[in-house]
Amino acid sequence: MPRALIVDDEAGIRFALKRWFERQQYQVDEADDGEVALRMLRESPDAEDQRYEVVVCDLHLPHLSGEAVLGLLRTERPDLAQRIILTTGDAVADAPAGSVMAEHPYVLQKPFDLATLRDMVATVRGV
Repeated sequence: MPRALIVDDEAGIRFALKRWFERQQYQVDEADDGEVALRMLRESPDAEDQRYEVVVCDLHLPHLSGEAVLGLLRTERPDLAQRIILTTGDAVADAPAGSVMAEHPYVLQKPFDLATLRDMVATVRGV
């Protein structure tokens, strides 16, 4: 069963995403801040049958931002950094050049529809 990690400080968003991923037959873990998420990601196994296939991470988190989590993982665990989908309430189209929203290939602007999420998850997983 594939694994997903949902990282968002809003419980309602985590709940909705967890339900959606469970319906897609994922094992789902959750984190409500960036520090917890980073610890979980650092400790996650590399074995294909145990690794996180996809991580959905809010850009604005307490203690450690989604941008910081992504930046650290790009150095420490580039395999995981490539499977992160960032979410944000900010206008993605207005992101300044060089920003993580402009440079990272997987960014969803809230609110997003589930079809868009499904397509991006498939792209991240290479399915």
